[in-house]
Amino acid sequence: MDPPGGPVAETSVSTQSRVDRFFEITARGSTLSREVRGGLATFFTMAYIVVLNPLILSSGVDSTGGKLAITALASGTALVAGVMTILMGVVARFPLALAAGLGVNALVAFEIAPQMTWADAMGLVVIEGVLITILVLTGLRTAVFRAVPTQLKTAIGVGIGLFLALIGFVDSGFVRRLPDAANTTVPVGLGIGGKLISWPALVFGVGLLLTVVLVVRRVRGAILIGILASTVFAIIVEAISKAGPSFVDGKPNPKGWSLNVPTLPDKVVDKPDLSLLGHFNVLHSWQAAGVLVPLMFVFTLLITDFFDTMGTMVAVAQEGEMLDENNMPPRTREILLVDSIAAAAGGAASTSSNTSYIESASGVAEGARTGIASIVTGVLFLLAMFFAPLVTVVPFEAASVALVVVGFLMMTAVRTIDWSDYDIALPAFLTIVLMPFTYSISNGIGAGIISYVVIKLVSGKAREVHPILYGVAVLFIVYFLRGPIEAVL
Repeated sequence: MDPPGGPVAETSVSTQSRVDRFFEITARGSTLSREVRGGLATFFTMAYIVVLNPLILSSGVDSTGGKLAITALASGTALVAGVMTILMGVVARFPLALAAGLGVNALVAFEIAPQMTWADAMGLVVIEGVLITILVLTGLRTAVFRAVPTQLKTAIGVGIGLFLALIGFVDSGFVRRLPDAANTTVPVGLGIGGKLISWPALVFGVGLLLTVVLVVRRVRGAILIGILASTVFAIIVEAISKAGPSFVDGKPNPKGWSLNVPTLPDKVVDKPDLSLLGHFNVLHSWQAAGVLVPLMFVFTLLITDFFDTMGTMVAVAQEGEMLDENNMPPRTREILLVDSIAAAAGGAASTSSNTSYIESASGVAEGARTGIASIVTGVLFLLAMFFAPLVTVVPFEAASVALVVVGFLMMTAVRTIDWSDYDIALPAFLTIVLMPFTYSISNGIGAGIISYVVIKLVSGKAREVHPILYGVAVLFIVYFLRGPIEAVL
């Protein structure tokens, strides 16, 4: 008889060494405990997306007046994030988590869906994901990435950040659209009649201040804590004030909650609602909206997802000192491949394009260096599916706090733009300001690229512009002129 622990101990050591070799735990200077701790940190830093993505998408309305069920969106968001993050851990073996992309989901909800059905809009997301996958497999993704000036890529992220912040302020009721008949020259104003006199506005203000303090104090999971604390406060406020919904019996209630009324649900744990999986159509949008509009939306989704991921993976690798001599992270191709598949998977599940999250850097800061951290994060996302009913408790006044703070975090990159070089500063400026001012991500990107190309041409610096950008600029010119073009045709 073998001595107690003899063969078992050998098998355990052998298994551990195989895991170590596969994920390169020791080679990257990490340990299993650090990976688990890093995976937990990443999850709690970005778990707010399970709440925020459903709130953003459910607030959108398609061309038929249809809306997406918020509990189904919560389950789908957690499912795709979990599966894709685990896939990142196993295939790319890199501590990078994925979930529905902020900014992209706003584009889908507020720009694409209103011009077609939700199935059509998600079909365009699937097409975009497939195209990015092809670009990765052919090596063209890197070529296009190099075509757009680095500082213009930065401006795109900054503009999306401001766009998200504006959405957060408006949807929380902190900033409101003024009636066309108002005797004023400004399009928006503070609260109601220039005053913050509603209980929901108080919840947003308190939640924003709390989250700002947590972020400044570098508290891990600050955004999630801010959402949860604001929601608890909202439940108490609603129980006392009975503010109710923003519409009562079809009549507007300006002092009510803009989306969800914060009351406790009948149950906390429930079977995941996966009814939205597979509800996409890749062909009908081209018939309903014409060829040009879907084409430009696909391109906008493509370029938004495209550059965000490249910057994210490099930033996360830099945080963990994992960049090679060419400033690229290990297994770059595999990282980009999983990220591309995630974009299509998000569309197929009606949760919008999924992309890599910069919040993964929080896990790396905790010691994560391998894909084991991503597996831990992914498993936690899968468990989150069973708590989808809790999403209906969170009012937009609480969740919008995250939009404003994330907008700030995205805007911090503006410091890397050389504002003394007008050749890039003016296109960057137009990119940044036109996104929130026109409530359109695609308008900002288009204005930035067109102005950059024109400035270089008139300055006699045409050779400094990558040939690909000329084609992109032409596409955006057609996009901006689609009204007159459609009238002629």
